[in-house]
Amino acid sequence: MEFVTVGNGDIDLNVAVAGEGPLILCVHGWPELWYSWRHQIAHFSGLGFKVAAMDVRGYGSSSKPHPIEAYTMRNLASDVAAVIDALGGGQAILFGHDWGAPIVWNTALMYPAKVRAVAGLSVPYAPRGQASFLKLAELIYAGRFFYQLYFQKEGVAEAELEADVRSALRRIYYSASGDFRDEQAGTFNAKGPDSTFLEGLPDPQPFPSWMSDADLDVFTDAFEKGGFRGPLNRYRAQNIDFDESADLAGKPIMQPACFIAGERDPVRNFVPGLDLYARAGDHCTDFRGTTLIPEVGHWVQQEAPKATNAALERFVSGL
Repeated sequence: MEFVTVGNGDIDLNVAVAGEGPLILCVHGWPELWYSWRHQIAHFSGLGFKVAAMDVRGYGSSSKPHPIEAYTMRNLASDVAAVIDALGGGQAILFGHDWGAPIVWNTALMYPAKVRAVAGLSVPYAPRGQASFLKLAELIYAGRFFYQLYFQKEGVAEAELEADVRSALRRIYYSASGDFRDEQAGTFNAKGPDSTFLEGLPDPQPFPSWMSDADLDVFTDAFEKGGFRGPLNRYRAQNIDFDESADLAGKPIMQPACFIAGERDPVRNFVPGLDLYARAGDHCTDFRGTTLIPEVGHWVQQEAPKATNAALERFVSGL
């Protein structure tokens, strides 16, 4: 594996690359890195693909612009398009997890000729609606804690998470994983509106085996060096996204698409009383199916790499 730097205007993007062949580009979510795709890089580079996993802007060794507006979906999709052009000759299959899923869904909408197919992990595709997600969250979570609303005030979540990065990451990773069973549906949100993000999140001893101390070292080192402002700015840019995306309202995903998630992923229950995974293909015109992996939580490609790779391989082999 090697690391290359891809430029997109004044943004430098750090990209891990392995293998030769058609390009598969992997886009991570919050709070992660290219490294969260390590199992997929190894698997698919051995199957005749060039596999690239980028540090999203704000993370790892990629540029970390300060302004919130630098983290709009249009800017992030343009980063993906730049990597596709640089490493894939203008075409790629996209895998995206957590925030990486909306990023790859939107790249497929904005740059249709560059995207052969798209696999979303954890977050199914939903077209732009009548209001931004933050406005909906204010209604849904009135009088209760919701982490994305807590993240809106600049500097507050940064201070909390950066006080002890390793502990914060352990608690975040564990509390959204399939190993944390008891209150899975409400882990991050079953608190009063004045709570802090980490309040009530357990720090397991020992940590589940799907993430070793050496793995955690990689993530910890990156966030101790780079901080959390850029990653948190993605949450803060959502109202700007809504204002900028009127042209995308109601548009379906036209490319071959699939959805993969852990059955215990808390994202599934973001809207109380609604299973967000039940109709994951409703807005895709060539949907190849949903795979829900039993007993697995949010970090699906790390918690269950073999099952995730098998589902992704089925999808890719059918293209």
